[in-house]
Amino acid sequence: MKQINKIYTPIVFLCFAVAACGPSQETKELQMRAKKIIGALPSKMPGSEKDTPELVSLGKKLYFEKRLSQNNTQSCNSCHNIEGKGAGVDNLPTSPGAFGKNGDRNSPTVLNAGYHFVQFWDGRAADLKAQAKGPILNPIEMAMPSEAEVLKRLNADSEYPGLFAKAFPNEKIAVTYDNVAEAIASFERTLVTPSRFDDFINGDHTALDEDEKDGLYTFISSGCTSCHSGTALGGNSFRKLGQVNPYDTTDFGRFNVTKIAEDKHFFKVPSLRNVSLTAPYFHDGKIATLEDAVQKMAYHQLGQNLSNADTDKIVKFLGTLSDKSRTN
Repeated sequence: MKQINKIYTPIVFLCFAVAACGPSQETKELQMRAKKIIGALPSKMPGSEKDTPELVSLGKKLYFEKRLSQNNTQSCNSCHNIEGKGAGVDNLPTSPGAFGKNGDRNSPTVLNAGYHFVQFWDGRAADLKAQAKGPILNPIEMAMPSEAEVLKRLNADSEYPGLFAKAFPNEKIAVTYDNVAEAIASFERTLVTPSRFDDFINGDHTALDEDEKDGLYTFISSGCTSCHSGTALGGNSFRKLGQVNPYDTTDFGRFNVTKIAEDKHFFKVPSLRNVSLTAPYFHDGKIATLEDAVQKMAYHQLGQNLSNADTDKIVKFLGTLSDKSRTN
């Protein structure tokens, strides 16, 4: 590990291997620094305190419901797979919709998305509820022709009217499009993925090995946290892609929403939670490996040419951000 206040010595490395020695001063300082800049992932997402078991259960059913697509082929899970070890993505550059046409942006992970300050790459949705409304009616994605058609299908089902009534007991008309989105959002608010990094932040100095701690130090000292900070390590700001060295893209990003010239090529900074599981990378899905993504980010955003050694260190650290239940 590089210097923070002191240089590691062989004796310190030996102490890492012996539990009785406890954490070194350098490890304590690294924990404190990371806790201040990043912090541990909260156990609950904002808004989840109002979610009932009935609402979450309905939302989960809707999340996997293919009848929310025009030809009954697509569900939310199709592009944001959470089954098994799925990391909330389909691991494709861009995702095919109900009729086979691909969208023009990479599908971001739904895991921990409720910690983000806005949704979508361009921030056009304020929260999970607003985001859930979009893909169902998007002609390329799930391609339903109207909200009315969505409600018609749900009301014709033998189960859904009763499930909506239980989830929204105080509403005279429970099956509404707004409630569809609210239920899906409530389920998505359960998709919290604590990691070994959180164990480390919370005081377990053995949660990361020496290479991973070195990677965390390199991640911080290289300036990565200028964008990837906060508990989601991103998801809390817009940044221009290519703010130091231009990135070749025809996607205007945030500008498509605001029509403000200064917003061209600005995108929401993605969260790095579970990033080792969510390849390919960037809004266009053109970056196949995490190593390449790290080096390109350093070059385009920070003006740095990271060595392969420093890149490998950072990649090792990024692996500690994965959900413990989704890694081997």
